[in-house]
Amino acid sequence: MQNISPLMQLSIGFWSFKALATAYELDLFSHLSGTDGHTVDGLAELLGVDRRPAELLVTACASIGLLEGKDGRYVNSALTDEFLVPGKDNHFGGWVQMLDRRLYPAWGRLTEAVRTNRPTSWNPDEQAHLFDSEDPELLAVFWEAMHSLSTLTARELAAHVDLSAATALLDVGGGSGAYDIELCRRYPNLRATVFELPPVCDIVTKQLVAAGHEDRIAVTPGDFLTDSELPPGHDVVLLSMIMHDWTPEQDLAILRKCFAALPSGGRIVISELLVNDEKTGPPAAALMSLNMLVETVGRNYTAAEYEQWLLATGFVDIQTVSFDAPGANGAVLARKP
Repeated sequence: MQNISPLMQLSIGFWSFKALATAYELDLFSHLSGTDGHTVDGLAELLGVDRRPAELLVTACASIGLLEGKDGRYVNSALTDEFLVPGKDNHFGGWVQMLDRRLYPAWGRLTEAVRTNRPTSWNPDEQAHLFDSEDPELLAVFWEAMHSLSTLTARELAAHVDLSAATALLDVGGGSGAYDIELCRRYPNLRATVFELPPVCDIVTKQLVAAGHEDRIAVTPGDFLTDSELPPGHDVVLLSMIMHDWTPEQDLAILRKCFAALPSGGRIVISELLVNDEKTGPPAAALMSLNMLVETVGRNYTAAEYEQWLLATGFVDIQTVSFDAPGANGAVLARKP
């Protein structure tokens, strides 16, 4: 007889996530940060809840490594204190909020998405895309999540992809500019341009000012799907966590615009969670690909698929670099001859 424990752990996985999300929403980790710990009674008072739910929540959080308990007092684990306390440099709470408030309900309708091949995190009958007519507060949470995810991922990309010879980088669909901030920090001679939709440009500008990089990173409004060309004058084009949103046909069109915008010898960097060529995993990439079913018209692609598209576009010297980061597990690199 097979051991049912792995199946049991899969089936109750949402319990752990909701414990995390609820604790974050109640500011549990903020209350514990910088203290020598609190008792259950003390935490119940701080959270404004009864003792019973406070005890159950902190016990659950301790069981999954979010808290540590000793002598009746609870403190944040090192992981929690670094990533789940608002205001800290590596704050990752926006990602937790976005999953809880936006994607958790959408995944509750996953069967519907599979049957209809339509997103469930927004209404395609009433909205042109997932950002159209979105609740401003929830949209702000989305961009905070993307910034934290991209910041941590960009650090790994910078450590594994050598851009020391580059002078000007074009970040196509660059979101909040997190990749550009991190890459410019690592490479003092690099300048960058974030090419984004007009409503996102204000978000980018605020992040650049906060990081002190507004003098090295420009912001150019545009739409990489509908604009006929991309801004010229860059020797590297970056596509970070963008291609999985779109169909193969749309991605090919994006690559053609990137090719046209680059000079001879220019490079393209595609940073993504890559599905393996056998399409059996890894879990992070495969599940993110399934997430695209409730969010977009795309999916997560394989390195072989990107190589095929890059060759068809005219790029050469294609290689894949692997690394481990929250938003990507590798990058596909190529050069314009």
